Amino acid sequence: MSKYKIGSMTGMAIVVANMIGTGVFTSLGFQLKDLSSIPAILTLWLLGGVLALSGAFSYAEVGTSIKKSGGEFAFLSSIYGPLIGYLAGWISLTVGFAAPIALSAIAVVEYFPYGQLNVKYVGIGLIAAITFIHSQNLRTSSLFQNIGTLLKVLLIITIILIGLFLPSQNHVEYSPGGNFIDEIGSAAFAVALIYVSYSYSGWNAAAYITEEFKSPSKSLPFALLGGTLLVTLMYVLLQFIFLKHVPANELLGQIDVGAIAIKKMLGQEYGAIFGATISLLLISGISAMVWVGPRVTSSMAKEYRLWSYFKPQSEREIPKRSLWLQFFISCFLILTGTFEQILIYCGVLLSISSLLVVLGIFKLRRNKNNQNDGVYKSPLFPFFQILYILLSLWMIVFVFMNNTYEAIAGVGNLFLGLATYYLDKRIYKEPITIS
Repeated sequence: MSKYKIGSMTGMAIVVANMIGTGVFTSLGFQLKDLSSIPAILTLWLLGGVLALSGAFSYAEVGTSIKKSGGEFAFLSSIYGPLIGYLAGWISLTVGFAAPIALSAIAVVEYFPYGQLNVKYVGIGLIAAITFIHSQNLRTSSLFQNIGTLLKVLLIITIILIGLFLPSQNHVEYSPGGNFIDEIGSAAFAVALIYVSYSYSGWNAAAYITEEFKSPSKSLPFALLGGTLLVTLMYVLLQFIFLKHVPANELLGQIDVGAIAIKKMLGQEYGAIFGATISLLLISGISAMVWVGPRVTSSMAKEYRLWSYFKPQSEREIPKRSLWLQFFISCFLILTGTFEQILIYCGVLLSISSLLVVLGIFKLRRNKNNQNDGVYKSPLFPFFQILYILLSLWMIVFVFMNNTYEAIAGVGNLFLGLATYYLDKRIYKEPITIS
């Protein structure tokens, strides 16, 4: 029997599920503290989508050229050599997925409006259940992911349609005024863009499972670009709906922006139901990360004997040991409560990895002229690459200047990864032969 492969729609579902989290329903209240122009706020969310799409164009080209699972680990190993690739894989293995999974599990429990639940233990139980589902087989993973993502998208589309058709309850000025230009050029706009970009994170999720597609050359670009475009459209429209129905002063500093907007549109009872539904549908985001993360570990296990215990026994087997390793790391982060700071330095480290992948396009085009059959070519090259590089560099520098402690912790994590790399080389002098 041939190994089950996923199609383009499942790949797109993974991207959408990874991208849509709590950020789109919570961050508007904080943006309104420093920005008063509605067009500036909508521009902010649109620009975040353009940044994500710029990265997706680049990953589609690199992914269809290299055609290996593992995301940055596979790409950077091929482009720059094993050391850079290993460090990117180390980041993903230790905190890149485990920390967001832990935080999302906590969010699911905390946002659930009914009953008094133990946040840590229910969160751990939730991750365990999802990990068990993904440890069965790829067909089960695909079905679970598709259903969860479809329900999430349908809910968001329903909210958008209700919001578009219901009359506005307050006056909103959508035409750019005198403060529009001032605000989009302000430091407050720049800071807000960093957090909006975090809301868009996950656009590269399909690149971690390239080898599981039936036709990577067609499915990977469709998943990356289709998923990113769909989420960008939903994100911008959601902010429009929130601002249309709730006065800005009532959203100022509020976390539960989505629930406030639904209560305004449909009443208190429906607001509570909305909170419960969003809580449950965040599970699809956890599911997508649980699925994708262990593919990095299993890819590393094929090339580094230090991690060989986590190598699947055959090409047809899913990486069960890697799945449960990720589960235990997530549990550790939940129980110690240290993962929020880890997410900050993890974010900047992952941004550096992504930046190196985008820069790698220039090297791939120079070395191979990108003439391989089935290689997707990023449009308007190098416009989107330069845009992504400049915005990423700006955000990385900002984090290093303003979150020095987390930046130092991130460097420490890299040194630990460097130590394990040379430990592998010292213990196992002969390279692994991959059958």
